[in-house]
Amino acid sequence: MRKLKKKLPKLTAFGFLIIFGIIFLIPLLWALLTSFKPEVEIQTLGYRFFPVKWTFQNFKEALFGNSAAPIGRWFFNSMFISTVHTVLALIIVSMSAYAYAKLEFKGKNFIFWALMTTMMFPSVINLIPLYKIVQTLGWIDNPLALIVPGLGGVFNIYLVRQFMLGIPKEFSEAARIDGANEWQIFTRVIIPLSRPVLTVVALFAFTGSWNDFLWPSIVMNTIEKMPLTPGLRILQGVYDIEIAHLMSSAIISIIPTFVLYLFAQKYFLNGLALSSGVKG
Repeated sequence: MRKLKKKLPKLTAFGFLIIFGIIFLIPLLWALLTSFKPEVEIQTLGYRFFPVKWTFQNFKEALFGNSAAPIGRWFFNSMFISTVHTVLALIIVSMSAYAYAKLEFKGKNFIFWALMTTMMFPSVINLIPLYKIVQTLGWIDNPLALIVPGLGGVFNIYLVRQFMLGIPKEFSEAARIDGANEWQIFTRVIIPLSRPVLTVVALFAFTGSWNDFLWPSIVMNTIEKMPLTPGLRILQGVYDIEIAHLMSSAIISIIPTFVLYLFAQKYFLNGLALSSGVKG
């Protein structure tokens, strides 16, 4: 009985997690199974959970069969934009976090906390000034309008800075004694130790860029230049009520982020611990 009482809170929490997991999983599983159904089956048999007849025709038509909604092109656009955005974000965020965590300069703390206060404002209030800046630069309907904004994410800088603060300064001092300059310390000592949290930042940057809907819908006008997420809105007009095509297109859109989290979940959990993992 004592063992059961000790385990009861964990079992209760585990039970709630299973219930909520099922609640969130059922719609995704239904969308996945529906994407393998013929459209005629959906219209005639209604919302059956499992397909009577399995088919890949929906994916084939979604990727290659409609010039009015070029999903294959949108997929490539999203992959290019998200990848470039992620790489540049990692460079900018890591360098900024290193400056706030390890370097000493006048007004460092004031600038950092002033930067943190910008997190209190909703991002939607930046849409008009950001649009005017992009318009002035001539980036309307250009991938640069989706790549450049948001590279210096404040939350990402905070996350990496807190992680770097946990790295003992003895590592940097030992590298300086060996003749390393500041850039060498950053690239050869700090960055390798910060790999877990940088992986988390890469996940946040990639998924944020990939799933962004509002901003691309505002600055991108040409259908062929659209990323995948805002492009899915066009499918509702192209396929009207063809549910199977809509579901197959939605499944295609979540594949990259699903695969990314699948292979990087270990680093994701380690990075969120905000610890460098260095033992004393």
